[in-house]
Amino acid sequence: MSGLRARLAQQRLMAESFDVPPGGGAFVLPHLAVGLFLNDQPDHRIAVGSDRRRPVPLAAGEGWILPAGASGICEYDAPLSYLKLALPAALLADVGFERARDAGPVVGRIDPLLAGLARQAVASAKEPASLYRDTMELALAAHVAHLLSLRAAGTAAADDRRLQRAVAYIQDNIAEDLSLEEIAAEAAISRFHFVRAFRNAFGTSPYQYVIRERMERAGILLKTTRLPVAEVAARVGYGDVSRFGRHFRRHAGVTPAAFRMG
Repeated sequence: MSGLRARLAQQRLMAESFDVPPGGGAFVLPHLAVGLFLNDQPDHRIAVGSDRRRPVPLAAGEGWILPAGASGICEYDAPLSYLKLALPAALLADVGFERARDAGPVVGRIDPLLAGLARQAVASAKEPASLYRDTMELALAAHVAHLLSLRAAGTAAADDRRLQRAVAYIQDNIAEDLSLEEIAAEAAISRFHFVRAFRNAFGTSPYQYVIRERMERAGILLKTTRLPVAEVAARVGYGDVSRFGRHFRRHAGVTPAAFRMG
């Protein structure tokens, strides 16, 4: 039993909150880490992989995702409140993300769903182990892996910041009635060229990508909350619960209710 407990401990998400005075300093991260700032830091400076600091102002709700083994320097001139999550390699492997060390650093905007999951993880960090907590940790790890995989795919295929702006717009407005015109306008590309560039970068059309993102987010909400299915549908952009159910079953192979129970 002690061996099993040791193995489970290696898979455990580590989630903490900090309130620190102005300053900062050098850091070395043994695990892939997510940081979420809780207050604005207009004079934030960071260096990753070197000692060459660069100014990167961060607002509350922004932060960073840094791969395992990352080192550098972080400095700030005001008191800082932040959350920090450490995702061990064993936890990431559980969700099929075997190349965590290859993930590039992300500093700035943090996906809103990831920010919400991070807050939830810190809030429940001192609770005893439970099926709910384990499920929530796996959902968070899966979402981090999903975000980093999308970023890597987009960069490798297109290396186009315009497409990244479009993806960020989709993520931020996933519950809205999105249109191709709006998404293409965010990328500052004509609709025709946007669709072609998006398909080349992500291997799917913008329409199918939006549906997939909505279903991924719906799956996380179904597993990590007790929201009624109708509320989950609304939060991912579906006013028609029947239509949501059809799309979800096509995506997951089961109904939303069965997915939650499974």
